[in-house]
Amino acid sequence: MISRTDGIGDVVLTLPVAGLLKKEYPNVEILFLAQNYTRPIVECSANVDTFVSWETLVSVSFKERVKILESLKLDAIIHVFPRKELAKAAKKAKIPIRVGTSHRIFHLTTCNKLVNLSRKNSELHESQLNFMLLKPLIDNCFYEIPEISSKAGFVAPEKQNGVSEYIDKEKINVILHPKSKGSAREWGLDNFKNLIEILDSSKYNIILTGSEREGKAFRDTLAYPFPHVRDTSGQLNLIQLISLIAQSDALIACSTGPLHIASILDIYTIGIYPPIRPMHPGRWKPIGNKSIVMVKETECNKCRKSDICSCITDIKPDEIAKILQSLNFN
Repeated sequence: MISRTDGIGDVVLTLPVAGLLKKEYPNVEILFLAQNYTRPIVECSANVDTFVSWETLVSVSFKERVKILESLKLDAIIHVFPRKELAKAAKKAKIPIRVGTSHRIFHLTTCNKLVNLSRKNSELHESQLNFMLLKPLIDNCFYEIPEISSKAGFVAPEKQNGVSEYIDKEKINVILHPKSKGSAREWGLDNFKNLIEILDSSKYNIILTGSEREGKAFRDTLAYPFPHVRDTSGQLNLIQLISLIAQSDALIACSTGPLHIASILDIYTIGIYPPIRPMHPGRWKPIGNKSIVMVKETECNKCRKSDICSCITDIKPDEIAKILQSLNFN
């Protein structure tokens, strides 16, 4: 069992762990423990055999949680995202191999395979850090970023109803995902607006994505003033969003889940990042082979305690447009 119970991007960057395990142990059965809302992401991976709901585990008593883990007959559990209540239950369930970082105090008493791993101070990318947790099981856990993406085994779902209507087969379909639900520094609505104004509407089909709440925040600026822009905010569930991304040509966003989805679907992604550690692209850039990162080459600490980061908002829309215009979509 691989346990990663946080966000979409985090889950995407953990899926290659399943691929590496399958490579080393071809007959292994992989269970992936995650939040229900990320289930479509997990189930798009050919390397994961079974999804296990985190909500199901935490909704029951400790005794019942242990019984559920016992019923799964696990040989090993890898705590990629540490959860004390899970670690204690896994020990009680007598899962033979329990892997966790030694930098969590509760792992010292609940895990029997400890990896000396500090994410905060590491120079490695998040996906590489996830691989390091396989040290007790695999001799060579270090891979360069270009080698990692293919191990996600990510396969686009069948085309979903209500999605193809947003795609224009006569144009280059570009998704703009302006918001981040507070998980990342944002480029700013004015920058996205200026980008829309720069891009030739006869050549580019612009599609906006986001939740209903995010749509309320950006529609007045990005959708209503531009009749040619297609606004999907609040209209798609996650599996539909994955299908939309798979049918598109490019996606532009900050460090968000959709950026990482686009990246492992092998469409062009332009990620806009701040240089601040640990939010910088060295840790969180998308891992696909068609991924491009925009970041100011500067030391920045002025914005660390602020939600607004001039190092990211100062990246010019015409810089992003030039990158997009230079790509080969044939």
